[in-house]
Amino acid sequence: MSTILIVEDEERIASFIAKGLRAAGFTPTITASGREAIQFGLMGDFDLIILDLGLPDIDGFDVLEELRGQGVATPIIMLTAKDDVEDKVNGLDIGADDYITKPFSMEELLLRIEAILRRTVKHDGDKEPQRVYQIGRYVFNTTTQTLSLGEQSRRLTTKECELLSLLCLFANQTLERGHALNVIWGITEPTGGHDSSFSQRSMDVYVTKLRRMLDADERVEIKNVHGKGYKLVVPVEA
Repeated sequence: MSTILIVEDEERIASFIAKGLRAAGFTPTITASGREAIQFGLMGDFDLIILDLGLPDIDGFDVLEELRGQGVATPIIMLTAKDDVEDKVNGLDIGADDYITKPFSMEELLLRIEAILRRTVKHDGDKEPQRVYQIGRYVFNTTTQTLSLGEQSRRLTTKECELLSLLCLFANQTLERGHALNVIWGITEPTGGHDSSFSQRSMDVYVTKLRRMLDADERVEIKNVHGKGYKLVVPVEA
């Protein structure tokens, strides 16, 4: 049974989410405090965090940044009352896995939660072979979701890991945007609708983040392929 932390100061909304999660078989915990959310997150006892951006003590962005800065890779869904693309892009840039805008239906939230947990929660009997990619001087371990350079290692978020995995599978080839959007974001028609447009923009954010992570090796590059997608250029050993 998956455990979910709800970080929301509006009691009515927190209660609504918790009730829906219990009905769906999840175990929710509620806190209205951003500082307490950081402590909960650092404990590592939750499979997913639902994080409101408008908290009474500290900003939700600060909570998100602190958790990611401390290496916490627990999936985080931003919860915001603002239908503001810049806020969403900022949250994804800091390390959120998804967002949902108030007001929302419980069905929509559950679909987003289940999509993330399918990729992140391992159950007894699951068998997933450890896959390690050599990206120039970097070592990328998909099982531990870590990218290492020498003795320095950083933990990737779920979507960072998924996108880098796809780029590695298509190393020195073009990864088409439509394929990445379908595999990672579940978008089958890249040109249709607000969510599709936002998902395309959020993928650009993740590509930019991955470029920064790989910039210590000048032989490694994520290139834009005009009108098609991206190409991870890695040195080919003789």
